Amino acid sequence: MNIVDILNMPEKGFSIEVLPPLKGNGTGALFRNIERIKDYKPHYINITTHHSEYVYHPLSDGQFERLCVRRRPGTVAVAAAIQYHYDIPVIPHVICSGVNQEEIEYELIDLQLLGISNLLLLRGDKAREDHMFKPTAGGYAHTTELIGQVNRFNEGFFIDGSPIKHPEPKFHYGVAAYPEKHEEAPNLEMDMKYLKQKQDLGAEYAVTQLFYDNSKYFNFVDKARSMGITIPIIPGIKPFSKLSQITQVPKTFHCDMPQELAKEAVKCKTDEEARELGKEWTINQCRELYKSGIHDIHFYTISSFDSMEEILQQIL
Repeated sequence: MNIVDILNMPEKGFSIEVLPPLKGNGTGALFRNIERIKDYKPHYINITTHHSEYVYHPLSDGQFERLCVRRRPGTVAVAAAIQYHYDIPVIPHVICSGVNQEEIEYELIDLQLLGISNLLLLRGDKAREDHMFKPTAGGYAHTTELIGQVNRFNEGFFIDGSPIKHPEPKFHYGVAAYPEKHEEAPNLEMDMKYLKQKQDLGAEYAVTQLFYDNSKYFNFVDKARSMGITIPIIPGIKPFSKLSQITQVPKTFHCDMPQELAKEAVKCKTDEEARELGKEWTINQCRELYKSGIHDIHFYTISSFDSMEEILQQIL
């Protein structure tokens, strides 16, 4: 089932985002988490992609060796394994960060061979050691360029212009949206113009960065519609589940915490208190979103699977 058909389903539902296991780990922990929520019938499961990064490995003489490693490989394989084991639609991330055009082409070929045709196209994060995003040599600086390559592939051509002899079903893809603007955008209006450009190039849906204030999402959607952005805009929600996340999540994801939530958050003294507050806020957030007519909510489940079962019980 392609993403357009999924998003057109009338019943309310949800999707989740998961990470590939750390290098050297198996899928056991990931699959145990999926087992906990599969009976709630997620519309799809999103799998993140991670570029290589520099780490410092200690040497016996007390010095450190700088190594470039990819800590979470296997996005395509994990997507295929989830689809095979659970028969749940999967949407892997395809990103610009850390890869060149040829490597992207090989990803697309592998995904088609596996029967995976839904994608989320993203620029990806900048490397930790960089002050601003730097494209890989032979790669892309912007999601719009990545969209162009996927479009050419859908039209039946490789990056060198040669025809694909046996074109497979086309890819359907979405992009990211930022109700409180992307951290690098000078203002929200310009950020939304880029979203409109991605729609015009072929994006069929957008998933938002996480937010805790529904009014920010509603205002964003209203503004998007006034600008001619008509694609579905799926709200992204992350229940915080640890005391440290109360300050870390807004800082990392550049989202504000509503004053009502902030006043309760500063009262939390333990992880358990933070987790209970996170669940309560998320349940109320989701109920309001569903009541407004939203059919799909996307959950960023990293560190939050312990809360997800109870949240799903309360909202579905």
